[in-house]
Order: sequence, then C-alpha cells, then structure tokens
Amino acid sequence: MAEDNSYESMLCVKPEVHVYRIPPRASNRGYRAADWKLDEPAWSGRMKITAKGKMAFIKLEDKNTGELFAQAPVEQYPGVAVEAVTDSSRYFVVRIEDGNGRHAFIGMGFADRGDSFDFNVALQDHFKWVKQEGELAKLEASQSTAPKLDLSFKEGQTIKISIGNIKKKDASSAKPRPMGGGLLPPPPGTKGGSVLPPPGGQQQVSAVSTAPLVDFSSPVPAAQPSSDIWGDFTSAGSNSSKDAVKSGWVQFS
Repeated sequence: MAEDNSYESMLCVKPEVHVYRIPPRASNRGYRAADWKLDEPAWSGRMKITAKGKMAFIKLEDKNTGELFAQAPVEQYPGVAVEAVTDSSRYFVVRIEDGNGRHAFIGMGFADRGDSFDFNVALQDHFKWVKQEGELAKLEASQSTAPKLDLSFKEGQTIKISIGNIKKKDASSAKPRPMGGGLLPPPPGTKGGSVLPPPGGQQQVSAVSTAPLVDFSSPVPAAQPSSDIWGDFTSAGSNSSKDAVKSGWVQFS
C-alpha cells in the first residue's frame, strides 16, 4: 500500500519504437525476430519507462497525442515481462496487460541499436537499485533485533588512564630568574673589563667614578656645563686609550 503513494519517476524515453505481431513460440529455445514481418510493423510510436516504488512500467504512447497504446508492468528483469530474442539485440518480446487481468505478448523493436542498449540499461539499473534497497532493509532489520551493547558507565564505576613518557619537572632544578637592577654577565668570548657600547654610539657605565671627568692638563677645552651630569662622552670616546687612563676612567675587571 505504501508503494501506491510513492511518486512516479522517468527512467527512459525513446521517440521511436515499433510493435510487431509475433507467432506462438515454436520451441523452448526462445523467440527469433527473423520469424516476424520486420518490414510491416503493426504499430509505431513512443516508448517510456517509468518507475513507481519497486515496479517498472513500459508504456507505449502515440508520439503526437500521448495516448496510451499498451502498458507492460515489470516486476523483475530479466523475467517474464521482458525477454530478449535469440537472434538480435534490437528486438524484445514484451508481456502487456490491459488492467483487467488479461495479457498478451507482442514484439517490440528499435531502429537504432543505441536505443535498445539504453532500454536494457534502464531496466537493469532500476532493479539493481531495488535489490540494494532490499538488502539494506534486511540489514537494518537484523541490527534492530540484535541486542544493543551498553557501553555506559554504571553508578560508581570509574576508569584510570595511564599516560606514559611524560617527565615531571623538578622544582629544584628550575633556574632562578635574575633580580631587577643587577648587571648581566658579559657574553662568552669577550675580554674581562671591557664595556660594550650601547646603541647610538654613546658609552654608558653602571658605576659612578670619583675621578674627575675632565683632565684639565689636556689642551682640550672644557665642555660647557649641561644638565647631564655625565658630560659629553662622545668627545671622551674619541680620545686614545692612554688619555682615558689619565682622565681616571674606571677599568672593570
């Protein structure tokens, strides 16, 4: 009953198909298209293959008015409803029904071999989908009846997780951070007692020297007093190392 409410989909449309009167089957070997009057078709028109649920329908319609000439319900393929002939790939025997329980067998053929191929593939794809849907429904039914595995924690139940290869940091091995206001040690490779000049070409010392900043015995004129108590170190830096010793610069060791 659920299939009656499903929508109807279009699987294949071919604008030209021929219908033939066929003689009774002579033997169990199958039908032969050579026994038909292929040059005198009984009817010509348009062919459609539609699907509604699991059923497929072959509909023969007038190509101009769309009036239904015959219809063949197909429950499975290959099967009784559609049978290929033994001597050609373009002709088939189709079992049509009138809706009142009566049926008849007619011959159906395509002028183009590609049209017959599309007809064959459309039916095969539909019933392949029907088979897959049936297998999926069986699988879901078997899973629903099987007992479900309960992986939830019971009341009071706990778990313990062990994570290896993780080393704890020793608090005693942590390096102390330098206190503010101290002097940083000189970088490796430098001589003791030397002072690195700060950026900008100006020299800077971290201790106040009691020696006079200016050597009055030198012919260099005294610098003008300024608000900077350190004086002009730029002019002092231009003197030779001997003058720096005479003027009382402190050498750090």
